[in-house]
Amino acid sequence: MGFMENVIKIKGGQELSGEVTISGSKNATVALIPAAVLAHGPVTIVGVPSISDVDSLSAILADLNVEVIKKAKDHIIIDPTNIKNVSLDTPAVTKLRASYYFMGALLGRYGEVKIKMPGGCYLGPRPIDLHLKGFEALGADVKYEQGCYLIKAKKLVGAKIFLDISSVGATINIMMAAVYAQGRTIIENAAKEPEIIDVATLLNKMGAKVRGAGTNVITIDGVDKLMGCFHEIIPDRIEAGTYIILAAAVAKKITVKNIIPQHLEALLSKLEEMGVKMEVGIDSIVIEKSKKLNPIDIKASPYPGFATDLQQPLTSLLTKCDGESSIIDTIYPERFKHCIELQRMGANIEIGHGKSIIKGSNDLFGDVVEATDLRCGASLVIAGLMASGTTEIHGTLHIDRGYEDIDGKLKALGAIIWRENL
Repeated sequence: MGFMENVIKIKGGQELSGEVTISGSKNATVALIPAAVLAHGPVTIVGVPSISDVDSLSAILADLNVEVIKKAKDHIIIDPTNIKNVSLDTPAVTKLRASYYFMGALLGRYGEVKIKMPGGCYLGPRPIDLHLKGFEALGADVKYEQGCYLIKAKKLVGAKIFLDISSVGATINIMMAAVYAQGRTIIENAAKEPEIIDVATLLNKMGAKVRGAGTNVITIDGVDKLMGCFHEIIPDRIEAGTYIILAAAVAKKITVKNIIPQHLEALLSKLEEMGVKMEVGIDSIVIEKSKKLNPIDIKASPYPGFATDLQQPLTSLLTKCDGESSIIDTIYPERFKHCIELQRMGANIEIGHGKSIIKGSNDLFGDVVEATDLRCGASLVIAGLMASGTTEIHGTLHIDRGYEDIDGKLKALGAIIWRENL
């Protein structure tokens, strides 16, 4: 029997209206789940999105003999009471990049971890040498043999660590390893993303002493023991941004609920510059159809700058602008594969190194396209909703890694979207 490929089909040109509720943050969830293994007791997490990345992480927890109890749709209890530090070289590890958070968590708890090289979306080189340098600074010895990292420390001791790049992954990983280190760890040039604050909040509820999360200097004073706790995940600012951009593109009137507007400031100020009609509430935003959209220039940079994860979805909207817009991505200069797919749909885009120029006001038409990564998938969904005719999107597993029930949420807004197995 041949492999059945699942594709998303969208009949474009529908005006959407209604409301959509944003799920818990994917980028926080994939770090919070590994962080739970640091506790000596059950950790309850609420707001967990139903995405395939969570299933992959749950499979890794099962390998570690950690009990995962699913209470309600978005509600899990992680109980590491009978945890065993086995080597993580199973297929689940290679499914998502965030499995590398088990490095910091298990190193922190056991002073030793063996793990296969993590996988995930290919967005060009995303070195984990910063993580490893951090572990070494805390006293660990790092070996790479037969496709696995072996990280070992006789004793973890606090240190001053300067990150050459303010990497989210490295900041969180070092923070997790440092909670049990002896003495004080200071991470300088730390990343400031909201997801880091969320992980620090969880660790502090368990009894860790983490200060300064959300600033560029994080201080961790080591403790002897962490206990279980209850934690609610922050809303997903990237999912929120995706639906806000989508609404700006095809809505008559859409309300996006369960957002933290302060996490979306860079996007909202750019949409305002474009002339998008919107009203921002305390935890929601209403977007109405705009008459004319102005071109804008975007530079994706670390938080609180414009999110690299949103430059791809935004590209689709920019094809509607009256004039020429540009996007520069300083974080992932190779993150422009979506532009090639959008060109198939009639978009007029010039691609240079680390940048794109979008010449707007030409109409998109449906075609067969490929989601090469998660946010490229989001970009193509938005383009499919804007386009005339039917769009067929391949590579849907990327989309399902980060968007909970995207079909259902869009259908509720009036989109004509369905799946087929080819």
